[in-house]
Amino acid sequence: MRHEYDYDKNTNGTSAIRVFLLTLSIILIVGIPSLFVIKRLGEHDDAGEVKLASGWEKIPEAGVVENVVVSEGEQAEEELIIPEEDKAYTHVIETSSDDSVTIGFAGDILFDDNYAVGNAFKNAGNSAEGVVSQSLLEKMRAADIMMVNNEFPYSYGGTPTEGKTYTFRARPETASILNEMGVDIVGLANNHAYDYGEQALLDTMDTLDSVSVTYAGAGNNIEEASHPVYYITSSGMRIAIICATQIERLDNPDTKGATESAPGVFRCLNDALLLQKVREAREKNAYVIVFIHWGTESTSEIDYLQVDQAKEIADAGANLIVGAHPHVLQKIDYVNGVPVIYSLGNYIFNSKTQDTGMILTTLHKDGVVNIQFVPAIQSGCSVYEPADDERLRILNEMAGMSPGITLDTNGYISMR
Repeated sequence: MRHEYDYDKNTNGTSAIRVFLLTLSIILIVGIPSLFVIKRLGEHDDAGEVKLASGWEKIPEAGVVENVVVSEGEQAEEELIIPEEDKAYTHVIETSSDDSVTIGFAGDILFDDNYAVGNAFKNAGNSAEGVVSQSLLEKMRAADIMMVNNEFPYSYGGTPTEGKTYTFRARPETASILNEMGVDIVGLANNHAYDYGEQALLDTMDTLDSVSVTYAGAGNNIEEASHPVYYITSSGMRIAIICATQIERLDNPDTKGATESAPGVFRCLNDALLLQKVREAREKNAYVIVFIHWGTESTSEIDYLQVDQAKEIADAGANLIVGAHPHVLQKIDYVNGVPVIYSLGNYIFNSKTQDTGMILTTLHKDGVVNIQFVPAIQSGCSVYEPADDERLRILNEMAGMSPGITLDTNGYISMR
């Protein structure tokens, strides 16, 4: 707010001195201690200066729907035009704000009660309460769209894949835990969705339908598996989510790829179809998110295929790339101006103690986008937000492995 003051000529000098002294006091009391906190967070070994998150990235094409028909009258209503080929894959949603939409992402989850973490959910009464901390549950539920990597099928049937070291399968009734966690959409394009074969994958899709959770990256055929899931807000913002996997990197993988006539997952080791889907979604004026299963397990180092495909996906028109599979956190970067979260690691997947987190992305109608990393710890079959010292440690470690970004003390990300 702009204030105008009318000073008498004889008081100008005294007022200026007072303002100077007040400003100096504020700097000494507030500013200098703050610099020490932020310097610790923003340091990078390869850079001599500290950079703070300077603001939110602005994406001019952040999803305001074109071809909107507005009726006449005081209570004008917008009619959203949805292409015929997208109607079965489109969800019109209400958001907590008319001017923005918030999309949350978390990494790998597991509900198989033959493993410790799945048994923790079972002992909690097929509930997330006490397994996922209350503060994280509140953030997940508050997101307008919440997505996780569903690293297993829901089924009582099927046969475990022969020769595979780890095969997962959860009871179908555990899918209700997703509702309790506030999950709206899951990624099925991963190397465990097919652990119990075709029947268990089909059961998984039916189970998710029964609890009103959308899935991406798998289907009864390649058209279903590769088709973007669209969300359109009542205020006219369009988001496209495309889910694909480049794991396993074999000509004949255990996890079957969908074909024109057979069910499976959307495989993108050859990413020609993935890039086509990205381009098509951008042509429809969507904010395009690619949720991709890639990388090498148990290492924070990204591999050459992640590097190659991140560039190709960004150049095809993606606005955001979010990765899973390594089971550990990997760096956050910008590739040709596109934010890439290479791996969100395990969210609640096993009993190991390790760092993890959530990504919260808020898109505003005017094109402004902000991205926040929310630190968390998975430990002892639970996941929770840590106290301030541990939270700052995780932020510092993420900043240290991510020289291409700046990260402030609240976890907000921007390009260096």
